[in-house]
This record gives sequence, C-alpha cells and structure tokens, in this order.
Amino acid sequence: MDKVFLINGPNLNLLGMREPEIYGKTSLSRIVKIVKGLARQKGVKLKSYQSNHEGRIIDRIQSLTNKGFKGLIINPGAYTHYSYAIRDAIKASGLKTVEIHLSDIEKREEFRKVSVIKDVCAAQIKGLGPEGYVKALEILLDS
Repeated sequence: MDKVFLINGPNLNLLGMREPEIYGKTSLSRIVKIVKGLARQKGVKLKSYQSNHEGRIIDRIQSLTNKGFKGLIINPGAYTHYSYAIRDAIKASGLKTVEIHLSDIEKREEFRKVSVIKDVCAAQIKGLGPEGYVKALEILLDS
C-alpha cells in the first residue's frame, strides 16, 4: 500500500476560526478527514501532522526519509516565505512534495507572494481552499 504524508504548519490548527474570509470555515480536522477518506478510496494510507514549531516540522520531514512514503503534501503556513530550513529538509528528503495553500498567496500581501519552498516541490497549489488538498493528493498519486 502506498503511503503519503501530510504536514500542516503554524496556525493551521486554527482553521475554521482564524480569518474565515481568507481561509474558509472548514477546520483542519475536517480537511484531514476528507483527504484521508479519498486516500483510502484510492488504496493509499495518509498520515498527517500539524505543528506550530519549525524544528518539529523539519524533524518530521527528516523522519520520513527511506520509510516508503510515495510523497509529501505540505502547507508550511507562514514558513513558506522564509524557512530555508524546511526547504532544505524537503530537498534532502528526496520525497516528491506538493506545496499547498488555501488562499492564493500571489494575491495577498507582498511578503506572502514569495515561496522559498516552491522550487523544491513538484507542484504548488494555491487559492482552491480545502479542495487544494484533494488536488495535491491526486498529483502525488498520478505520478
């Protein structure tokens, strides 16, 4: 059975409550449940993790190396814009990675328009809300 890992970064645990006009009203637990359901339908095991701590996210990415994961879906949250350490961990992992954002970061504040993670990912999905997570899984499984 293929395995995919999903990582959500800082403040995503507040989805559904935090700025619903930008991030929507769907909770992170609901998004994870939807994606896990789709994964199950496709015969894939999806594991997920959320942390507000950069080092813990890096440790988790490093722990996935050589563990049989087909790929990684990551919403790095604000770390998207400045965490070269997460970028380097993704690159070092060798995992096919899809970067996901609920909102369209290119239509937000200037500092949010830059992703230091994008160039080490197979794809970047932005602005599709929770559906973007489904699309990210489909991209990983279609490869």
